[in-house]
Amino acid sequence: MVIITIFFQMLALVIMIGAGYWMTKRKMLDEHTNSHMSSMIANVFNPLLVFSSAVNSVGLVSIKKMGIVGIVAICMFLFFIVIGMILSPFFDKDKEQRKIFQMMFVFSNLGFIGIPVVSSILGAEYVVYVMEFMLVYSFVFYTYGVTLMEGKFSLSSLKTMVNPGTIFSVASLLVIVFNIRIPGFIGTAVTYLGNVASPMALVAVGFSLAHTDLRKIFGEMRLYIFSVIKLLVLPLIMLPALNFIMPDAELIPVCMVMFGMPIGNMPLILGTEKGMDVTTCSAAIILSTILCVFTVPILIAAAAAFR
Repeated sequence: MVIITIFFQMLALVIMIGAGYWMTKRKMLDEHTNSHMSSMIANVFNPLLVFSSAVNSVGLVSIKKMGIVGIVAICMFLFFIVIGMILSPFFDKDKEQRKIFQMMFVFSNLGFIGIPVVSSILGAEYVVYVMEFMLVYSFVFYTYGVTLMEGKFSLSSLKTMVNPGTIFSVASLLVIVFNIRIPGFIGTAVTYLGNVASPMALVAVGFSLAHTDLRKIFGEMRLYIFSVIKLLVLPLIMLPALNFIMPDAELIPVCMVMFGMPIGNMPLILGTEKGMDVTTCSAAIILSTILCVFTVPILIAAAAAFR
């Protein structure tokens, strides 16, 4: 069965998270090391994994399909924004915490978790489509996300969109669109460097788990409810529409993985910068990351059933 196969593949990712947890408890990883690891993942290895996927997909990816995936990515964020506005008051009455929940509905972990899941379960050749979701993510975060948290729009926030992630995503898009052939030795180098991203990102998740109060993570029923809605209910609601507009059934699992990713770190980072209480957000990130081990196989199985 598809769901069993995917479940065991997700368990392989859990083992890597467990390795990060164990290394942290054994004092092999500390805050300083993890900070540098996270910086390397965000600024070097993840961007190169996306770029290597594009390099290895030249001549194999349909521009039309990429256009449709881009539209799907835009629709996904619009849908999550609306859902966040509607549902966030049910999870917390505090004004600041409602903003945090709105952010958690919209901004998933498309890079740290999304890339490893797509690469290991569906294949590295599909990571190029993740790049489109990440480009839309970047734009939405630095417009809607920052405006929501600050209460006003600032053009200065757009400057932070210029980072290695968006630069390599745009470069990947250009490589695909203009059918640019990269020399073999460069392709080999970026592929090897990009392959570092997935295990290192999962080790970083293990580090976070080792530094979180487990009672806070597993003791709040509302976080379970939120996670089930975020990881399972909303993606399944979007599946019929996705099946209707997506011409290639092979791309539906990629989109479903993107729909069902756990909460990302950006709401936590921005909330911390604004001096907000991010305890609930931190717990929700870890809980949703753990639960996606069980929900992703269901989403991919559901996508397969719609073919």
